[in-house]
Amino acid sequence: MSRTLNTAPAADGFRMPAEFAPHDGCWMLWPERPDNWRDGARPAQDAFVAVATAIAAFEPVTIGVGAAQFEFARARVPAHIRLVELSSNDSWMRDVGPTFVVNGRGEIRGVDWRFNAWGGLDGGLYFPWDADDLVARKVLEVERADRYRATIVNEGGAIHVDGEGTLLVTEECVLNPNRNPTLSRAQLEAEFRAWLGVHTVLWLGEGVFNDETDGHVDNLACFVRPGVVALTWTDNRRDPQYRISRDAWERLNDARDARGRRLAVHKLPMPGPLRMSAREARGVLTRDGAKARRAGVRLAGSYVNFYIANGGVVVPLLDPHTDGAALRKLRALFPGRRIVGVPGREILLGGGNIHCITQQVPARG
Repeated sequence: MSRTLNTAPAADGFRMPAEFAPHDGCWMLWPERPDNWRDGARPAQDAFVAVATAIAAFEPVTIGVGAAQFEFARARVPAHIRLVELSSNDSWMRDVGPTFVVNGRGEIRGVDWRFNAWGGLDGGLYFPWDADDLVARKVLEVERADRYRATIVNEGGAIHVDGEGTLLVTEECVLNPNRNPTLSRAQLEAEFRAWLGVHTVLWLGEGVFNDETDGHVDNLACFVRPGVVALTWTDNRRDPQYRISRDAWERLNDARDARGRRLAVHKLPMPGPLRMSAREARGVLTRDGAKARRAGVRLAGSYVNFYIANGGVVVPLLDPHTDGAALRKLRALFPGRRIVGVPGREILLGGGNIHCITQQVPARG
């Protein structure tokens, strides 16, 4: 049974653990909508299966699937990956699923953020989003984890923690008036302290160039371990990403984490620039209420958008010119984990990547 609580995690002694802490498993959602995924979502479904299969080599995986596609998905997904009938508006489990929190006794609960499809009617990516806003509650029911219903609009991809009290966010996303227009920076910091149990909020500026989530931090920078951050980077000063990454680099190098440490910042090469092809754009249906996909649009590709599993890291492969360098850097950053590359372009075409379509369940004590 999952209870809905009327308190906040920090007050109850709960906090968000780091992604690199042990997991009980991983949740995903099945991509279906033809106005976001090309060719009836078949190529994206193949990519999601590849990601799920890679993660399942390290930890249990559950995929939520709409009733209309349950049998079809069951025939395509390996038998050792659990499927659960679960309706949603799209397949971004990081953003619509619960953010799990833990306490010192090894109990887990979940934060159910208010979701408005990355901006609601002011720049949001689709309408309606009512089924998405119920996903976290349903996942918590399956996991038998108590639920905190947050009072603010937020997405899981907008936050990244080190598990020791430090939170990374971007101003572009968190301070965007299409999320929580009445709240100041200081008020939002207080909200994050309450819902995530963090002490220090580190603010970066913008996210990856042309990221349609309004600059989620998980596409730009993330904690590899306490005191160590991976940052997407380009040396091309003419690329608009250079200014963004340079600003993030300077902020991170000036920062101190919750324990007073300076951060070691490691640069991951940016792929591309990558753009949607005319053939890819033609495969996406145009429908009212959904963001149109157009040929030539620059894609917000990033190797930082990886998933840290038990004993492994699953990384999107995006560009043969930079894939090798990114994988080598990640092997050096994660010496105790196996680095697994999975083709990520089909996921990127829909607006995100591997981290965006996954949500870890922390290990219970």
